[in-house]
Amino acid sequence: MKQLYFIFILVVAGLATWSSNAQINQSFAFNDNSLLQHVKELSSDTYQGRRSGTAGVTLAKNYIIAQIQALNVLPLTAKYEQPFQFIDGRTKYSAVNILGKIVGSHTPDKHIVISAHYDHEGIKNGQIYNGADDNASGVSALLAFAEYFKTHPPKHSVILAFFDGEELGLQGAEFFVNNPVVSLQSIVLNINLDMISRNDKQELYVTGIQTHPNLKKAYAKRDKITGIHVIAGHDGTDGKQDWTLSSDHAHFHLNGIPFLYFGVEDHEDYHKPTDDFENIHPEFYKKAVHSIISIFKQIDASTF
Repeated sequence: MKQLYFIFILVVAGLATWSSNAQINQSFAFNDNSLLQHVKELSSDTYQGRRSGTAGVTLAKNYIIAQIQALNVLPLTAKYEQPFQFIDGRTKYSAVNILGKIVGSHTPDKHIVISAHYDHEGIKNGQIYNGADDNASGVSALLAFAEYFKTHPPKHSVILAFFDGEELGLQGAEFFVNNPVVSLQSIVLNINLDMISRNDKQELYVTGIQTHPNLKKAYAKRDKITGIHVIAGHDGTDGKQDWTLSSDHAHFHLNGIPFLYFGVEDHEDYHKPTDDFENIHPEFYKKAVHSIISIFKQIDASTF
């Protein structure tokens, strides 16, 4: 009898977990399997490490554009592209930002830029640096946002910005803010995603909470998802490394635009050829994207 009772408890617990996960998936309306598949694709050897100015990053650009087109994201620029050039050392690079737009249902004249860089380190000494966490994970999360917006249109207009040239000095973000397609005054927030798919402690950090009063409120009201800790920090106030200028959000911040940066602390495969799909943490990653969208929901309901 005790054995049957134990089995009953396990079944009920399993059903509760399944129900909870099903509710999360339904609430956030994007496909977890697609989320993982995009990371696996973009971090495969086919893309040769996605270094700016190479055939590999062009393949990545074409892949991303095909995905956002299929998700009915409007182009912000001709063919979604914002080409630019920059010099790093003695090398001149041709690069391309990818820009899509979802028109807001309530305040279409105000924009939230959700960004992730799609370039990485390329090939060094014959080894491919595939950059699964850095930053195929952020790119795929932007595609999840695009899928989410199909059934949950945002109140603010949203620009999905896939930046090039981040690894060579935040070049794509700098070009975007210096050559704005929309007025910088209309951009009320940047949400930047860079390395969000693995952490041994199940910790995802969010930097920038202090840059606008409504961000702290949105963080407090977020959905608490079991199995992940979303921690406000790395902002120069907690004794940890300050991430305020560490990725593409830096150029928004330097132009007085509030930001949130989501990322994990460096791991053993950071900027190494071992940053492969097999080494990400799929369950953590899915919960990270769910958590980020839950915070966006609170932000989007706010007035900036």
